[in-house]
Amino acid sequence: MSTVDGVRYETDGAVATCTFDKPDRSNAMDVPMQARYGAVLRQADADPEIRAVVVTGAGRAFCPGADLGLLDTIAAGPPVEGGENFRDVLAAASVGVPVVAAINGGCAGLGFVIACSADVRFAAAGAKFTTAFARRGLIAEYGIAKLLPELVGQGRARDLLLSGRTFTAEQALDYGLVQEVVPAGELASFAHGYASELATHSAPRSMAVMKEQFAREALLPLPEAARSATELMIESFGRPELAEGLASWNERRPPRFPPHR
Repeated sequence: MSTVDGVRYETDGAVATCTFDKPDRSNAMDVPMQARYGAVLRQADADPEIRAVVVTGAGRAFCPGADLGLLDTIAAGPPVEGGENFRDVLAAASVGVPVVAAINGGCAGLGFVIACSADVRFAAAGAKFTTAFARRGLIAEYGIAKLLPELVGQGRARDLLLSGRTFTAEQALDYGLVQEVVPAGELASFAHGYASELATHSAPRSMAVMKEQFAREALLPLPEAARSATELMIESFGRPELAEGLASWNERRPPRFPPHR
């Protein structure tokens, strides 16, 4: 187990854990760290043995955003070239494997976007959140102006983005941003247990297709979304996942689903 460019990657059976681990900067991100995060999630997605991923932070912070040294460099000179690093920041939304964010502490800016792009979010009691962008003279970066309203509604999203105010895990639960708040000492095991349940009981292909549906069908009128889903449903009838799902239920055993790739 080693940390490369501020990101540690480890596996435990069918669950992979991606940990932001840059203690000298409280897990703040620079460009190599962003690239490593995206690469790690794509690595997990390509591994047929991995069926769920947990993303968390080492120490007391999840990710407080971009390294301020990087922002100082940008502010002092012309804009950085290459606008494709959003693909790394939003990697959780583009991979087929489900991604669970275990938000152990400070979650701001770029780290906030990463958390919002995960499929499910759990937070440690007392963890602090802020979008931060407006208070740094920035805009709503990396698609968060789309992601956040889908999670908490337009009104609350505008509040959190325009004000850049700090709010707690408990408020995040009330807003619908996180799904559970658990004691700090239990967060890692809780998130890993949830990811293990996904890895054990849910078909990898079903989860991957559902992630595509979340992105595509949300943009469609209901009849079109239903029509698209019906086509996928009929296709699934001929897939091995259905036969195995029924067999495992009838035989009262854990399913042995094939990988999604």
